[in-house]
Amino acid sequence: MLEYVALFLVFFVFLVLFYGIIVIHDIPYEIAEKRNHPHQDAIHVAGWVSLFTLHAIWPFLWIWATLYKEDVGWGVGSKQHDIQQQLSDLKDELNALKQQIDKDK
Repeated sequence: MLEYVALFLVFFVFLVLFYGIIVIHDIPYEIAEKRNHPHQDAIHVAGWVSLFTLHAIWPFLWIWATLYKEDVGWGVGSKQHDIQQQLSDLKDELNALKQQIDKDK
């Protein structure tokens, strides 16, 4: 009877470890999916590849998945805002110059 309990525990631990490894390797993909990452498919495939490299590339996948935010992009949101502001200022200046030219005609 004790042998069956031990056998059950061995299989149970094996299944829990197997499932746990699969769940852990999929965390970067879940992050990428939540953030609507443009490379989420590549992150998912690389996660499966990381199983064969004993998760050596897994920390890099985590970083890759967390670098992108949908509302900011790749972390250049403030620069993008500055560019949009400069573009708006240039458009206003161009319109003012066009109006001045139209007055002079």
